[in-house]
Amino acid sequence: QVQLVESGGGLVQPGGSLSLSCAASGDFFSVAAMGWYRQPPGKQRELVALIASGGTTKYGDAVKGRFTISRDNAKDTVYLQMNILKPEDTAVYYCYAMTTHLGGGDRPNWGQGTQVTVSS
Repeated sequence: QVQLVESGGGLVQPGGSLSLSCAASGDFFSVAAMGWYRQPPGKQRELVALIASGGTTKYGDAVKGRFTISRDNAKDTVYLQMNILKPEDTAVYYCYAMTTHLGGGDRPNWGQGTQVTVSS
Protein backbone atom coordinates (compact mmCIF):
# COMPACT_ATOMS: atom_id res chain seq x y z
CA GLN A 1 0.00 0.00 0.00
CA VAL A 2 0.96 3.60 -0.57
CA GLN A 3 0.17 6.39 1.87
CA LEU A 4 0.12 10.08 1.02
CA VAL A 5 0.26 12.32 4.07
CA GLU A 6 -0.73 15.92 3.42
CA SER A 7 -0.03 18.92 5.60
CA GLY A 8 -0.77 22.60 5.36
CA GLY A 9 -3.97 24.24 4.27
CA GLY A 10 -6.33 26.32 6.34
CA LEU A 11 -7.88 29.76 6.20
CA VAL A 12 -6.15 32.73 4.58
CA GLN A 13 -7.21 36.19 3.48
CA PRO A 14 -7.33 37.15 -0.21
CA GLY A 15 -3.89 38.11 -1.44
CA GLY A 16 -2.22 35.95 1.16
CA SER A 17 0.00 32.90 0.88
CA LEU A 18 -0.19 29.32 2.00
CA SER A 19 1.91 26.21 1.49
CA LEU A 20 1.05 22.53 1.24
CA SER A 21 3.24 19.47 1.45
CA CYS A 22 2.65 15.80 0.80
CA ALA A 23 4.91 12.86 1.64
CA ALA A 24 4.58 9.45 0.02
CA SER A 25 5.43 6.30 1.91
CA GLY A 26 4.77 2.60 1.69
CA ASP A 27 5.41 -0.19 -0.75
CA PHE A 28 6.62 1.17 -4.07
CA PHE A 29 9.76 1.23 -6.18
CA SER A 30 9.73 4.92 -7.05
CA VAL A 31 7.49 7.91 -7.44
CA ALA A 32 7.03 9.22 -10.93
CA ALA A 33 4.75 12.25 -11.19
CA MET A 34 3.55 14.00 -8.06
CA GLY A 35 1.26 16.91 -7.70
CA TRP A 36 -1.98 18.48 -6.61
CA TYR A 37 -5.55 18.59 -7.79
CA ARG A 38 -8.39 20.52 -6.21
CA GLN A 39 -12.15 20.32 -6.02
CA PRO A 40 -14.01 23.57 -5.42
CA PRO A 41 -17.46 23.36 -3.82
CA GLY A 42 -19.98 22.02 -6.30
CA LYS A 43 -17.42 21.58 -9.06
CA GLN A 44 -15.32 18.83 -10.56
CA ARG A 45 -11.78 18.02 -9.53
CA GLU A 46 -9.23 20.01 -11.54
CA LEU A 47 -5.49 20.07 -12.06
CA VAL A 48 -3.49 22.46 -9.93
CA ALA A 49 0.09 21.41 -10.67
CA LEU A 50 2.16 18.35 -11.47
CA ILE A 51 5.90 17.72 -11.32
CA ALA A 52 7.82 14.82 -12.82
CA SER A 53 10.76 13.17 -11.10
CA GLY A 54 13.07 15.06 -13.45
CA GLY A 55 11.55 18.39 -12.51
CA THR A 56 9.29 19.11 -15.46
CA THR A 57 6.19 20.95 -14.28
CA LYS A 58 2.67 21.51 -15.51
CA TYR A 59 0.21 24.02 -14.07
CA GLY A 60 -3.49 24.56 -14.39
CA ASP A 61 -4.34 27.79 -16.18
CA ALA A 62 -6.03 29.26 -13.10
CA VAL A 63 -2.88 29.13 -10.99
CA LYS A 64 -0.09 29.91 -13.46
CA GLY A 65 2.17 32.65 -12.16
CA ARG A 66 0.82 32.39 -8.61
CA PHE A 67 1.53 28.84 -7.48
CA THR A 68 4.86 27.01 -7.49
CA ILE A 69 5.31 23.27 -7.24
CA SER A 70 8.53 21.57 -6.15
CA ARG A 71 9.63 18.19 -4.87
CA ASP A 72 12.31 16.48 -2.87
CA ASN A 73 12.96 13.13 -4.53
CA ALA A 74 15.03 11.86 -1.62
CA LYS A 75 12.03 12.35 0.67
CA ASP A 76 9.33 11.47 -1.88
CA THR A 77 7.71 14.73 -0.93
CA VAL A 78 5.97 17.36 -3.03
CA TYR A 79 5.37 20.97 -2.06
CA LEU A 80 2.98 23.63 -3.29
CA GLN A 81 3.59 27.29 -2.57
CA MET A 82 0.44 29.30 -3.16
CA ASN A 83 0.71 33.08 -3.47
CA ILE A 84 -1.73 35.86 -4.26
CA LEU A 85 -4.59 33.60 -3.20
CA LYS A 86 -8.09 34.41 -4.42
CA PRO A 87 -11.50 33.39 -3.09
CA GLU A 88 -11.89 31.14 -6.15
CA ASP A 89 -8.89 29.13 -4.94
CA THR A 90 -11.11 27.84 -2.14
CA ALA A 91 -11.27 24.07 -2.51
CA VAL A 92 -10.24 20.74 -1.10
CA TYR A 93 -6.72 20.11 -2.34
CA TYR A 94 -5.73 16.51 -3.04
CA CYS A 95 -2.21 15.20 -3.27
CA TYR A 96 -1.51 12.88 -6.19
CA ALA A 97 1.38 10.50 -6.79
CA MET A 98 1.99 8.01 -9.55
CA THR A 99 4.10 5.19 -8.11
CA THR A 100 6.04 2.51 -9.92
CA HIS A 101 6.29 -1.03 -8.64
CA LEU A 102 8.61 -3.99 -9.04
CA GLY A 103 7.03 -6.45 -11.41
CA GLY A 104 5.60 -3.66 -13.48
CA GLY A 105 2.66 -1.34 -13.45
CA ASP A 106 2.21 2.27 -12.50
CA ARG A 107 -0.45 3.09 -9.92
CA PRO A 108 -2.18 6.40 -9.21
CA ASN A 109 -2.57 7.30 -5.54
CA TRP A 110 -4.53 10.04 -3.79
CA GLY A 111 -4.31 11.76 -0.46
CA GLN A 112 -7.32 12.36 1.75
CA GLY A 113 -7.48 16.03 0.90
CA THR A 114 -6.88 19.22 2.82
CA GLN A 115 -9.17 22.24 2.91
CA VAL A 116 -7.95 25.61 1.68
CA THR A 117 -10.30 28.53 2.29
CA VAL A 118 -9.60 32.02 1.00
CA SER A 119 -11.88 34.53 2.65
CA SER A 120 -11.82 37.85 4.42
